[in-house]
Amino acid sequence: MLTPVLASLTADIAATAALPLTSAHTLPQAAYTNEAFFKLEEEKLFRAGWLCVAHISELPNPGDYLALELLGEPLAITRAEDGAIHTLSRVCPHRAMDILPGSTGFPRKGHAPNLLCPYHFWSFEMDGRLRGCPHMQEAKDFTKAEWPLTAVRSDVWNGFVFVNFDGAAMELAKCYRDLDAIVAPWNFAQMSIAITMDWDCPFNWKVMVENWMESYHHIGAHSTTLNRIMPGQNTWIEPEHPHYVHAHLPYTAKLQAEVEEAAARGEAMPGFLPISGLSGGQSKEWGLFTGYPFFMFLTMPDRLLWYRLLPISAERCKLQTITLVSPETMASPELAKMIEEESVLLRDFHLEDMEVNEAVQTGLRSRYAVRGRLSHLEEPVWLIQRYLAARLAGAYPEKASRKPYYGLRTV
Repeated sequence: MLTPVLASLTADIAATAALPLTSAHTLPQAAYTNEAFFKLEEEKLFRAGWLCVAHISELPNPGDYLALELLGEPLAITRAEDGAIHTLSRVCPHRAMDILPGSTGFPRKGHAPNLLCPYHFWSFEMDGRLRGCPHMQEAKDFTKAEWPLTAVRSDVWNGFVFVNFDGAAMELAKCYRDLDAIVAPWNFAQMSIAITMDWDCPFNWKVMVENWMESYHHIGAHSTTLNRIMPGQNTWIEPEHPHYVHAHLPYTAKLQAEVEEAAARGEAMPGFLPISGLSGGQSKEWGLFTGYPFFMFLTMPDRLLWYRLLPISAERCKLQTITLVSPETMASPELAKMIEEESVLLRDFHLEDMEVNEAVQTGLRSRYAVRGRLSHLEEPVWLIQRYLAARLAGAYPEKASRKPYYGLRTV
């Protein structure tokens, strides 16, 4: 049973999400600040869905591991001897020790012959099986096979590793089946991480995702960076899908002409080496995606940008903004120079987003905050509302068969 406060809040969200886009407005403040509501989201959205935790390039070899904390759970993502990826609880079945505690001397990422609990030296294979347990020979009816690290349901989609805590989510491949052909030219599974930036985010996870998906704010927050090459008013959104949002951010007509002229000369635009096999449209836009609830990635003509978001509480997240590039770029003798140059632009617009997100959260705490109206350019915010309302009710949004509300515009 929901408390009266949560019942009222979820009813408000349902009513808000039911409004047409032309009448849409923002959610109540408590949806971003109330800790009890965050716990409800954790149950209904996070633990019941697929959460992206890693990219396979972080675990290239058997024996590799990656430690992270998600929804209060200490996890280890591992690659076993047979090459399979596993997601394991780091809680030792002996005395509940975190076998990779976040203290000095225990790296968050590494390579080892096995996972070793530092408390009593119980050791585990990379698939979670108990390998060794010193001095347990006197324990009656003790069988090693019965004491593995707990496995968390996980799967891999196009090189990205996901977990599902409740074990009941729809198959991952079915969720993202409609994206497979769209993202195929990038060959995500063959890409490698070139740039990682870490951010401590004092704001709600939805503040991050809503800002990520709408380009209306280019006119303000990114007026001297992104808006010069991708004006927000040109953005258009694919019709509603139950498992993700997909937006198109086309270049200005001037920049599109420069791309075409460079291609005619056999030259590449500034940045990393271009991704081969892109369509004409894909080579002249950024493709912006959020797989619900917070699998955020951006396809660009020369790279993939992925946001590893780890919600912590109603008003705090941890975030890594991660740039992945093609094998050709990784092998380029100019890689170090490319990374240095591209890191400047990335940090600039990331900082712009972090600053506005923090300021939005500050505003959401204010007694003077009001329920604002949404622009047609904030269609993704409206779609996120509809997803949130549906999941709180134990359903998913319906897949829309209509054409996009707003199509391509030129400048």
